[in-house]
Amino acid sequence: MNVIFISPHFPLHFWNFCDRLKRLGVNVLGIGDAPYDSLAPEVKNSVGEYYYVTSLEDYDQVYRAVGYYIGRYGRIDYVESQNEYWLELEARLRTDFNITSGWKTDELQSVKLKSQMKLGYRRAKVKTARHHLIDQLDEALQFATKVGYPVIVKPDNGVGASNTWKIGDEAGLTNLYHETLAHYPAHHFIMEEFVPGHIETFDGITDAQGNIVFYTGQVMMATPLAMLQGTGENVSYTQNVQATDLNDIGPRVVKAFGLRNRFFHFEFFRLDEDKKGLGKRGDVLGLEVNMRAPGGYIPDKMNYAYNVDVYQIWAEALTLGENRSFPNYHFQRYVTHFGRSEKVEYKRSADEVRAQLGHKLLLEKVPPKSISGGMGAQVFVAWSESLPELEAQARFILERSDGSNWM
Repeated sequence: MNVIFISPHFPLHFWNFCDRLKRLGVNVLGIGDAPYDSLAPEVKNSVGEYYYVTSLEDYDQVYRAVGYYIGRYGRIDYVESQNEYWLELEARLRTDFNITSGWKTDELQSVKLKSQMKLGYRRAKVKTARHHLIDQLDEALQFATKVGYPVIVKPDNGVGASNTWKIGDEAGLTNLYHETLAHYPAHHFIMEEFVPGHIETFDGITDAQGNIVFYTGQVMMATPLAMLQGTGENVSYTQNVQATDLNDIGPRVVKAFGLRNRFFHFEFFRLDEDKKGLGKRGDVLGLEVNMRAPGGYIPDKMNYAYNVDVYQIWAEALTLGENRSFPNYHFQRYVTHFGRSEKVEYKRSADEVRAQLGHKLLLEKVPPKSISGGMGAQVFVAWSESLPELEAQARFILERSDGSNWM
């Protein structure tokens, strides 16, 4: 089996996907924009061959790389990246080289456009927030008046929480339209009513028949938007999703989108208060779908929470059609990502955090600047036996020098 993996070197831990494939006898063929000599040893060892391009944005270079691999090794079975940013590149390569193991260009819109994702949630009988694709200012203002301020504005085809605004009144929406939105094509941005809730996810892996071979979920205790704006912290933990209503809702969404041989990351709002037209406190609304592994250190959090290796599970689903190594997985512990903001002065030093957490500190990272906006300038990943213990960890790590806390 020949698998092309786009950007095996970044994000920094994604070489694990390649490594597990290679261990199963797959010929893993990397294409990346870092010179071979600059690659970490684990990246070099995880691929059978690596083709350097000066830019993955230069399609001609990437096209030639795939052509080279086909000429050398024959038919390509899969093109993968596990990165939202490269999904369109994957689809274009599958289209141009007639690789049938994933979405092609004309099939991608249903899982890339936020407005189209809502149709999939509707098929799964999951409610979503009301939305409007922005064209003219007067229509946008009418929609905002109808659903009430604040409203959320973001690209219909976007990655993460970048270029997302929370608009509190008519003047703010008018200014945003004239200063930014009007310079883009019609329907480039989507506007949604504000949902008073927090994000929970349903994450997992399917096999070639669409069966879920592993799944779990995250609870995001702070909003990604606040983190990107430098006004908050990133706090999210792996929960026992099998004990929640997402245990029923999540598989319906997987079926509605017809997933095959995919790592998936579905986002939901859980209402923190009643809202007319949306639902009662505790109700679940569909937010977005992502047809790739969840970002950041979530794959490693999954591993710690369930005592599994999700990189191995994904590789086995792709090559063997089953979860052979961890078929009887169970939730073991809460695993939490604590991301500190670079704009906040904290009461306790990193040394004090290490001493307090002890053996429960699993990872400590300073993410690259290019991705630290949504993850935190300094990240601690720790495990806990209960939610009260998790909350105590959060208070200790994130208490500010002035005595205030993140919550």
